[in-house]
Parts: sequence; C-alpha cells; structure tokens
Amino acid sequence: MQDKILAANLPSSAALSYIGDSRHALFIRKMLVERGISKASELNRLSLEYVTAEAQASAYGKIEEHLTEEERDTFRRAFNSTHLNKPKHASHKDYRTATGFEAVIGMLYWLGEEDRIAHLMEIAYREEIENDSEN
Repeated sequence: MQDKILAANLPSSAALSYIGDSRHALFIRKMLVERGISKASELNRLSLEYVTAEAQASAYGKIEEHLTEEERDTFRRAFNSTHLNKPKHASHKDYRTATGFEAVIGMLYWLGEEDRIAHLMEIAYREEIENDSEN
C-alpha cells in the first residue's frame, strides 16, 4: 500500500476526513438497511448512534491495533491537524480521534482499498453485525 500512497498524491487530511465521513456514513446506512429497516425517519435516527464523534472514536479504538503504519500516519496527521473546528457535542479528544478515523477511511477509499475498508468496518462493528445475523 505504501507504493499506492506515494503514487496517489493524496488530498489534505481535512479532505480525506470529509471523504471518509461520507464513506463511513454509507457503511452505516447500508448496515441499517440490511437489518430490514425501511422508514427514513428510523434510519436517520438510528444512524445518528454511529456517526457521532463519540461513536467514531469508539470505532477507532476497536481497529487501532489492526492498522498499518501508513494508516497510523494518516490518523496522526488528521488527529494533530490545527484546522479542526471546535466540537459542539463532543470532547476535543473524541472529535480529533473521529477526524483521524475518518481520514483513514478516506485515504483507503481514495486508494480504492474497499476490501480493507470492509475488513476494518467488520472489526469496528463486529458486535452489531453479529447481532444482526442472530436476528
């Protein structure tokens, strides 16, 4: 993957976080639809449980030990970015962690690493996925 990163001319950490946020939200929406939920209001309400800074920081905690060095570097750059907005409903640490998490997902998406995204999301949301398959 390091060769891909060098050749890709990656966007800024902020741009990767922006893309990663969208890709993560798509994963969550798909997971909820696969549960058989079809009402938009319920989908929106449930998705908010997963797309908050606190929830994304928790998801990052579950995947952190599985990251490659390149993914960790991407996380650190985004986490340490000085251009972050002040969080409204989250601690600074959760907000920065969520931004780093989003940047990792954004980088993988930018590089076309969908299998890697799926693997990390499976780790991050293993309990939810297993609960879905039991029901």
